[in-house]
Amino acid sequence: MAKKKISGEDLKGLAADLTELLRIRTLPIGMKLFEDKDEMMAIKGVRTPTPGDNFTMCQLVTQVRTAGTTLGIVHENTRMFSNCGGVAGLNAPGESYLSGEQMDGVWFDNRDASKAHQDQMVRVPAGKYNGIAASPLRMGRLDPPDICLFYASPGQMILFFNGLQHSQYKRYEFSITGETACSDSWGRALATGETSLSLPCYAERRYGGVADDELLMACPPDEFQRGVEGLKALYKNGFRYPYPSYGAFVDPAAGMAKSYG
Repeated sequence: MAKKKISGEDLKGLAADLTELLRIRTLPIGMKLFEDKDEMMAIKGVRTPTPGDNFTMCQLVTQVRTAGTTLGIVHENTRMFSNCGGVAGLNAPGESYLSGEQMDGVWFDNRDASKAHQDQMVRVPAGKYNGIAASPLRMGRLDPPDICLFYASPGQMILFFNGLQHSQYKRYEFSITGETACSDSWGRALATGETSLSLPCYAERRYGGVADDELLMACPPDEFQRGVEGLKALYKNGFRYPYPSYGAFVDPAAGMAKSYG
């Protein structure tokens, strides 16, 4: 079945609905890869990261989701020849990364484990794209983005999955890379087009400011729309966030009867 085309204007409304329904703390954002850097820089209101500074990609994502900026990002804005740009396909990571040398004795006990981590990482293949733009969905500047992203707590996130499954059931499975968990979120979603959930890693939390209770969702626009529309339907059925606590020491029969009869 062909995927439905979702416009940037559609996503503006859906982002507002998501924020209201789940009460997430920061802005839902979009990402879009560009082969032509000049095309990316022609986006209305686009900014570039601070010249001369090399950021982690998770720092740049946080700038977008908290400050509401639209960023046009090239390899030179990231940690050079690392996985920061490499996961999104802006560059091929250097040999010190791919060989496992960089993380040997840091995150891994030996070179074999460190190299296996690099070998199994999901990345957008390098060589095709020269830029990636990130922008809040409420701006409608990426028309449409390749993927939509938002950060939420586990309680908020499972309700979004319930929304995804409301009219078209699918059992979702995800990967855990460990450190460099952006491979599990925007890396996997950009590379495969699949809805992807990640446990943000140490670097995302230390440098990107990800909160202790936050998970990261990355999904194509059509699945983002389906998830939000499912949330609206569940809301009408009485399944809402925040969860009204019923209590662990009370017979649930009366509460369940409201839903199941």
